[in-house]
Amino acid sequence: MTSVKEFRVEAEPTATELGRGRFVFTDQYSVFDWGEMPDRVPKKGASLCTMGAYNFERLAESDVPTHYRGVYRASDAAGDSDDGAAGPVALGDCDEPPTEMAIELTQVPDLPYLGDGAYDYDAYHDAAGENYLIPLEIVFRNTVPVGSSLRSRGSPGAYGLDADEWPDEVVDLPEPVVEFSTKYEEQDRYLSRPEADRIAGVADLGALEDLALAVNDVLNRRAEERGFVHEDGKIECLYHAGEIKVGDVVGTFDENRFSYGGQELSKEVVRQYYRRTDPEWVEAVSEAKERSRETGVADWRTLCDRSPESLPADVLDAVSDLYAAGTNAYTGTAWFDAPAVDDAVDAVRDL
Repeated sequence: MTSVKEFRVEAEPTATELGRGRFVFTDQYSVFDWGEMPDRVPKKGASLCTMGAYNFERLAESDVPTHYRGVYRASDAAGDSDDGAAGPVALGDCDEPPTEMAIELTQVPDLPYLGDGAYDYDAYHDAAGENYLIPLEIVFRNTVPVGSSLRSRGSPGAYGLDADEWPDEVVDLPEPVVEFSTKYEEQDRYLSRPEADRIAGVADLGALEDLALAVNDVLNRRAEERGFVHEDGKIECLYHAGEIKVGDVVGTFDENRFSYGGQELSKEVVRQYYRRTDPEWVEAVSEAKERSRETGVADWRTLCDRSPESLPADVLDAVSDLYAAGTNAYTGTAWFDAPAVDDAVDAVRDL
């Protein structure tokens, strides 16, 4: 299980063939890489599944290869069959927002930890062969907000900006920037292109970059159509028999950052709320991650001496409405009984 969705296997992948499975989206959430938080956000799982399915189907229209196979109607979601009426369908064939998504599966070998922050990627790829989940996250950025780690990795000029120093405001990039980070290490880290190339295995790094830009373009165009700004996001990919496909989930308010009317719609709302109301926990997380890097302990959570506080009911309600209203607005369909997106956005501005 991940922190926000469960994973079910219906047919195991092999060294040469993709398998079949499904994501079951829950109302859990995670911030600061903590994993499962103490609360649930109503409608969040259905919102993510609906928005993810919508984007996968738009990617298919643009000939972007993905592992998506459809969604399950609510009446079929509990079934085990992948045939007939209980099988996956297109999002438009659902009468209510789905919570389960059908996907192709690839192999995910263990990534051995060698100590001192090092991982054995050679062992990963020896076990993976040519059917595997590429152990990278491919990040694309259209803007650079204040506090972005990108600012520490290069000057404005390195990203095509006519400035000597980063301004104290959000910066629109002249062209999208693509970066690579680790996926399975306990603490994500950004990689040089040679290191990313090594970690990608036989998958071509240039092809991964092109795929990320293609996804970004589809999301940018839809966001603009619906009055959103798509700020940044990421994809994860699988490699099978010489082909790279987009995996995991794409273009949701958890995977990507969107804004509307100058207000963040992503889980950044919750992240910033914790920064304001539970700074002791946020600082403890930061210190634990730093101690983990210094001591070589793989799981930084074992070094954290605080746990997050629960969110108040009114905050959970406002965030729930934001996910649901944002999904309605982005997809152009009233999947949820939710406020208008303008009202939902206004409700979270002062959280």
